[in-house]
Amino acid sequence: MKLLPSIFALVCGIILTSSTPFNETDPNEAGIVFFEGTWSEAQEAAKAEGKPIFLDAYASWCGPCKVLKSRVFTDASVGAYFNENFINVKMDMERGEGRKLAQQYRVQAYPSLYFIEADGSVVKQAVGYHSSEQLLALAKSALSARKV
Repeated sequence: MKLLPSIFALVCGIILTSSTPFNETDPNEAGIVFFEGTWSEAQEAAKAEGKPIFLDAYASWCGPCKVLKSRVFTDASVGAYFNENFINVKMDMERGEGRKLAQQYRVQAYPSLYFIEADGSVVKQAVGYHSSEQLLALAKSALSARKV
């Protein structure tokens, strides 16, 4: 019975000193990494990094928004492309700062997907669910449409 505490201590030591924590994930494998902060902070980040903003304008009750979030935004290839080329922002257009943005960008349906320069000008926009392939094509066309 004296051996049991030693084995327990050994197993705990191995778990605690493992080189990769169990909850650590590669951001590109996790899909799109969304910016945490205010809209003006996202614009500042876009300006500093020379990237446009990808804005997912959604509503909490929107079914296609939920499918986009769970199936497309989690796609590794979508994440890799968007994380490299955009400042990614998701905003509920019926709450907080989203209400003002919904008026500013005249959001009329969900999901609305915007590609926006740091100065607030819209490069490209689309409405509705998009598959991974469709969203990547849309993003590539938005990048090529930039006047930078």
